[in-house]
Amino acid sequence: MTTRTDAPTRREQILREAARLFAERGFHGVGVDEIGAAVGISGPGLYRHFPGKDAMLAELLVGISERLLAGGQLRVAEDATSGDGSPEALLDALIEGHIDFALDDRPLITLHDRELDRLRDTDRKRVRRLQRQYVELWVEVVRARYPLLPETEARATVHAVFGLLNSTPHLGRPGALPGRTATAELLHRLARGAFEAAAS
Repeated sequence: MTTRTDAPTRREQILREAARLFAERGFHGVGVDEIGAAVGISGPGLYRHFPGKDAMLAELLVGISERLLAGGQLRVAEDATSGDGSPEALLDALIEGHIDFALDDRPLITLHDRELDRLRDTDRKRVRRLQRQYVELWVEVVRARYPLLPETEARATVHAVFGLLNSTPHLGRPGALPGRTATAELLHRLARGAFEAAAS
C-alpha cells in the first residue's frame, strides 16, 4: 500500500489540530480562534476553509471512517491481484492497517467516542454505514481464514478486536509505553490471539 509523503495542506493542518484540541478539551471547550492559532492563522481565516466547528467535526469523523474502509478495500484488492496472497496474510494486513490508525490517530478515537452524537443525523448515519461496511469486510476475511467460525461469532470477534485496538488512547501517558514498533507488535499478537481463541 502506498503512503503519502507530500506535506499536509492547510486544510489538513487545521483538521489535525482541531482533532487534537477537541480530544484534549472537548468540542465545546475549544474556540475557533484557538484552532486558528494552532496553525498560525486568525480564527476568522478558518472560515475560508470550513464554515464552522461543526463542519470540522463532521469531516474528521466521516473522513476517518472513509479512510479506514478505503484502506481495507485496497488491501483486499491488492491481495486479489497479487496472485500469491493467503487469507492469513490478508488478515495480518488488515490488522496492521488498523494498528497504524490506532497508534497514529489516537485523538480521532477519543473524538469518535465523545463527540459522534454531536454530528448532524445525516453525517452520523453516514459514519455508521461506513463502519458497518468496514466490519463486514473484516468478517469476510476472518471467515476465509477461519472457515469453521460462524458468521455471528466472527462479527462479534471483529468488534472485540476493534475495541482492543482502539483502546490506545487509554494505554497511558506518552512515554509510558514501549516504543511504537513494540506496541504495534504487541497489539498485533493480541488481535491474532483473539481470532485464534474464537476459532478454537
